[in-house]
Amino acid sequence: MFRLLFLLFVIVPTIEIFVLIQVGKAIGGWQTVFLILLTAVLGAYLAKSQGRATLRRLQIEMASGQPPGNTLLDGICILAGGVLLLMPGFVTDLMGVVLLFPVTRQPIKRWLRRWLGAQFEKGTWVSYRRF
Repeated sequence: MFRLLFLLFVIVPTIEIFVLIQVGKAIGGWQTVFLILLTAVLGAYLAKSQGRATLRRLQIEMASGQPPGNTLLDGICILAGGVLLLMPGFVTDLMGVVLLFPVTRQPIKRWLRRWLGAQFEKGTWVSYRRF
């Protein structure tokens, strides 16, 4: 857990700052700011449209009695991709785009499905319920 938090709060912002400085040197400061804002707006639009389509698919699957496992994984990836695209920086934008496009999302969903299955088998996944 410490490694994950270290990665999230130290390494990723350091890489983002380095990339932002390099891009700013290459294309200019205002152009870099504009590009960051543009990716945030386009990312929000893409996440919204993908999210709505996934929500419709989830409703259809639930109404027909099908288990919505694959669609739920799509929703998780879309939510994470949208959050990453709203964060300022080019590295997080790249990760967000990978999570939003269905073609690039498939390998991530396969990995996530295997990881979740392993967590359930090991018994390391804890579920809390309220009655």
